[in-house]
Amino acid sequence: MIEEHVILVDENDNQIGLMPKMEAHEKAMLHRAFSVFIFNDKNELMLQQRAMHKYHSPGLWTNTCCSHQRDGETNIEAGKRRLQEEMGFVTELEESTSFIYKAPFDNGLTEHEYDHVMIGYYNDPPDINKDEVADWKWMPLENIKVDMALHPEVYTAWFKIIFERFYEFININNS
Repeated sequence: MIEEHVILVDENDNQIGLMPKMEAHEKAMLHRAFSVFIFNDKNELMLQQRAMHKYHSPGLWTNTCCSHQRDGETNIEAGKRRLQEEMGFVTELEESTSFIYKAPFDNGLTEHEYDHVMIGYYNDPPDINKDEVADWKWMPLENIKVDMALHPEVYTAWFKIIFERFYEFININNS
């Protein structure tokens, strides 16, 4: 298997190099990433539960999918690729916002990402890749917000940050 590389960036999202993914997480290097949020016609968000064997945040609930762009790949191309790989479908995506966050994990790795948030719409059940996703569900944003306040330990770090700081960018009721 070919070792996956991430795109190292500066604080303005300018590419400054490539680095193996694990090394970037070990050294807490700022790198480009994305988070996809898929809504249905009922204004519910498709959540995924990360597979139990993931190297960080296993079994936690998070947005529909997320990953890292490949060298030369646009944010939208990367989002569609990973949506297909993890959730088994593709739909149109639109960029919403972006932000930098840093989250250390108990295993010594650190996510330090310039995260691009994308939104799309889909109504059918996904065909999840069990190597990537343990489970999935539709949930209204307000219910997620309440559950996140009551049970923050069941959600990924980046998902909590997006909800806390960028709720208005993902709440399609306000658009």
